Amino acid sequence: MKNILLVLCLFCTATAFAQYNNNVGGNSINNQAQVYQFESHTGHAAYAPMSEERNILPATTYLSAQGSRPASDFAQPDAVSLGVAARELRKQHAAVAKKSSVVWVNN
Repeated sequence: MKNILLVLCLFCTATAFAQYNNNVGGNSINNQAQVYQFESHTGHAAYAPMSEERNILPATTYLSAQGSRPASDFAQPDAVSLGVAARELRKQHAAVAKKSSVVWVNN
């Protein structure tokens, strides 16, 4: 713990000394306001006629249709009653579930 504290103190001291040395010496940052001049790009805002429409999609055949088909057009699975489904789940659970090999009886 003492070693970590010593290294941390040395690091903080070196950082503080570097900041002090930078501000006192000749390498300090100038605090005068700087004026930024942006380059002009006149070609970006020029008026020009619109170009021709271009298709960016790949050349494939695309078919589209509208409307809806009734559900009777599609094959429907046979409905299973809730009781039959519950019995099947109970059989599957009984086959998979582990039973305890030791039974404790408190008298």
